[in-house]
Amino acid sequence: MTNILVVEDNEGLRRLMGIHLRRAGYQVTEAADGLDALEKMEHSRMHLIVTDVMMPRLDGYGLVQELRSAGDKTPVLMVTVKDALEDKRTGFHAGADDYLTKPVDFEELLLRVEALLRRCDMQQTRLTRVGGCTLHADTLLVTGEGYSLELRPREFSLLETLLQSPQKIFTRQMLMDELWGYDSESDPRTVDTHIRRLREKLAAVPDFEIQTVRGLGYRAVVK
Repeated sequence: MTNILVVEDNEGLRRLMGIHLRRAGYQVTEAADGLDALEKMEHSRMHLIVTDVMMPRLDGYGLVQELRSAGDKTPVLMVTVKDALEDKRTGFHAGADDYLTKPVDFEELLLRVEALLRRCDMQQTRLTRVGGCTLHADTLLVTGEGYSLELRPREFSLLETLLQSPQKIFTRQMLMDELWGYDSESDPRTVDTHIRRLREKLAAVPDFEIQTVRGLGYRAVVK
């Protein structure tokens, strides 16, 4: 069952969107603002997020930024009265995937939801194979003979980036720009922490290793 998270501080509109989405066959979880949404996502997997922009505590821009900074690639449809190009630019730069203006046309809402889910499904069914090891983008699993390991979203993205270009040396800054974004304020040494965790989790995987290239960065070497 596809689970859609509706984030809207207007209770009436939130319920209306939920009704239309449920009638279309989706499972719906509702949240009153960005912080409520993040809490709900800790306990349930969401396949798509429909979010307002102007909300108390944590607005839609902040919600998307929090998700993307954590490596979460769940597709996001922003629904808002802010229809100026600059507002849309802010939303897309924050990491939103699509934009719908209020008042909400519920037929258009369903069409955009279907399109985003279709696009997401095409992206997430990709597999990366290295020897007897397979990376599954849809489940964040690394599997092989005798093992099945679940990674966090950013750990998975980091490993996938390295393995898709074996032998290529990635500097910390290159990985930061690719996975954290060009405007990230995180210290590039954050990459070291993620590499260390990957090595610990993948210690039993025999098909490759992540090597440190002294003074430069990291590379994946296929055995």
